[in-house]
Amino acid sequence: KGLSIPTNNGSKIKDMETQEQSNTEWAEIEFGKVELGDKRRTKRLVQLAKQRIERPNGSIAESCGSKAGTKAAYRLLDNDDIKAEAIQSGHRRATIERISGEKVILAIQDTTQLNYSPHRATQGLGYLQDMSHRGMLVHTTLVVNPQRVPYGIIQQQVWVRPIEEYQKHHQRKERPTKAKESQKWLTSLDAVAELQAEVPESRVVSVGDSEADIYDLFHEAAKLKQDLLVRGCIDRRVDHPEKLLWEHMRSQAKAGEITIEVPRRAGKKMRTTVMEIRYGQVNLCPPRHRAKEKLPQISLWAVLACEEVASSGEDAIEWLLLTTVAVNSFADSCERIQWYTCRWVIEMYHKVLKSGCRVEERQFADLDNLKRYLALDAVVAWRVLYLTLLSRETPNVDCTVILDTQQWQALYCFVHKTKSPPSKPPTLKEATLWIAQLGGFLGRKSDGNPGSMTLWRGVQRLTDITDAWLIFHG
Repeated sequence: KGLSIPTNNGSKIKDMETQEQSNTEWAEIEFGKVELGDKRRTKRLVQLAKQRIERPNGSIAESCGSKAGTKAAYRLLDNDDIKAEAIQSGHRRATIERISGEKVILAIQDTTQLNYSPHRATQGLGYLQDMSHRGMLVHTTLVVNPQRVPYGIIQQQVWVRPIEEYQKHHQRKERPTKAKESQKWLTSLDAVAELQAEVPESRVVSVGDSEADIYDLFHEAAKLKQDLLVRGCIDRRVDHPEKLLWEHMRSQAKAGEITIEVPRRAGKKMRTTVMEIRYGQVNLCPPRHRAKEKLPQISLWAVLACEEVASSGEDAIEWLLLTTVAVNSFADSCERIQWYTCRWVIEMYHKVLKSGCRVEERQFADLDNLKRYLALDAVVAWRVLYLTLLSRETPNVDCTVILDTQQWQALYCFVHKTKSPPSKPPTLKEATLWIAQLGGFLGRKSDGNPGSMTLWRGVQRLTDITDAWLIFHG
């Protein structure tokens, strides 16, 4: 039978459901317990976080609103005694509290490039795809539940490619994983294993795209006994009669069909498609070029999902997922696919980070200053994404889970052209729609849910509307 994978299973939302939370309270939760060597630094960080969430796409000067505030913010970000990891430490603790009680947590990891080519004055930048593009790389591990609600960042790796190593890719296979950029996947896996130890009541699964199809990652997951889900891209040797992974999986019996939603891409509309499912256990052989290391076979489960008939003008979708989590039934295979579709959340996160926070437009003289700024705005970007997806997950709760009293009253009166707000706050779904309308959302049937960028623009307008409201009603 066909199966449609839902995106909303009524999961419990632990953060901000029971009380109003202003931007000040949010900033205090995420950054108020950070140890920076001086309480005044922590206080300034909390204040800057509040200012950034209110005007995240503006410059630091626009966010701070005054010359003195701007100077204090740059002084904080210019302090070499403050490490980027310390700035995010409070957010990590808050994230662990948010995921408490969840049955399954997906730790999605992925990399994005931040291009600062127009700002060559920044010292310490590396090359990107070529020498004409300078910047840094960011590998984020974002934790979400299977309903795609992002709870926060548990790790963020930032590095640059040294200019002197440009085009030196010879003997790449002979280099150990630790000497390659692919080490980022194993470093993230270690962080996921630490998280798993802190939340033993939950199953934490590390999720990666096809770039994470690395033998050493599977090997490390086995040693750590850490759950893993990766999209395969290498037709590896397997210890089965078919000899190769894809051939082995295509020989498995068809287990059933599922219907999934394929999200919008550049120039492509969102669409639904039907995929055939096959699953089975596989024994991966170690790479031939590493025979001297006498590496073991890795036993995993695999799920092969193939699009039966591709839409006109579209390439047929085919996923081969490799996981440490047992797949013993068609229902299990469907659940693993649903877990993998949650990986799209981190792509949305990167879009918010770049287009919403506009991190690539920020100018600093030093790479370390830039890293400290990124550590802050990375959490701000998560906050916007969280509120966007929360409104889809729990649409009928009061909007006070994300807006304080002045904000929702100002929003209601502005949208409805009235001076008197109702006594009862509107639902989160209603408030989200009104904020989206401020950001240009038309709400036509074909428009679907408002996206994070539309909501972001609406939030910027709401800040000004609330300020005006307080002048007359404060």
